[in-house]
Formats: sequence, structure tokens, C-alpha cells
Amino acid sequence: MALEVRRDGEHRFVGRNERGAEVHLGRTGAAGAFSPAELLQIAAAGCAAITAEELITRRIGNDSTFRVAVSADRRDGAQELDAIHLAFDLDISALATPQREALAKAVDRAITRLCTVSRTLKKPTPVTETFPT
Repeated sequence: MALEVRRDGEHRFVGRNERGAEVHLGRTGAAGAFSPAELLQIAAAGCAAITAEELITRRIGNDSTFRVAVSADRRDGAQELDAIHLAFDLDISALATPQREALAKAVDRAITRLCTVSRTLKKPTPVTETFPT
């Protein structure tokens, strides 16, 4: 899979995949762009949502909507995130308490086993770079 990030102007970049999708990146606070740390958080929330989608829609309806809010802990001045927090927001009022608990456990198990982003973030993952010389 070919992924790339290209500079598109001062402090502006565009990430692309081979299917034509684009995401705008920039420094924290840049209008119309995600910072790389925000994208990391979005990736964790998106992976969790995609992983849990079928479990959720099978129990509360195929046309149901839900969201995954994401936040992170970061020490002042730190150049890394200390924790990423995901919070599912969905209407489970039609489910009895045992069904709600079973769904929460099933979602947690699925994310733990299948979410590539969360699994990667939970272990040391080398990042390498090359630079022309």
C-alpha cells in the first residue's frame, strides 16, 4: 500500500493513499488541518469504531449511529502522548443490563484482539527513517 505525505505550502502537508483519499496536516492549531498527534488519536478512535461496528449494529440496529470521542494525556512541554482515551457514545437504552454488559465486553475483546492501531500503540514499535546523503 502506497502512502505519502507531501509539503503543500508553509507548515501545510497533504497525506494521500493510493485510493485517492487525502488528509490535511499541519502544526497544532493550523486551520483546516490535523496535527500529527491528532491524527494518531483519530486513528485509534477510528480503528476502535470500525472494529466494533458490526458488534454494535447487530445488537442495536443496522441503521444506528454512534461516535467514539477521543482525548489524550500529555505532560506540559512533552513531545509524546502519555495515554489515549476512547469513549463510545451510543444509545443502548433498548438493551437490558446483561446485554449492555455483554456488548461492552465483546467490544473490548474485539478491540484488544483486532484493532491494529491500538495493538501497535500498546507495544514498543520501532520507527525508522532514511534520508538522502
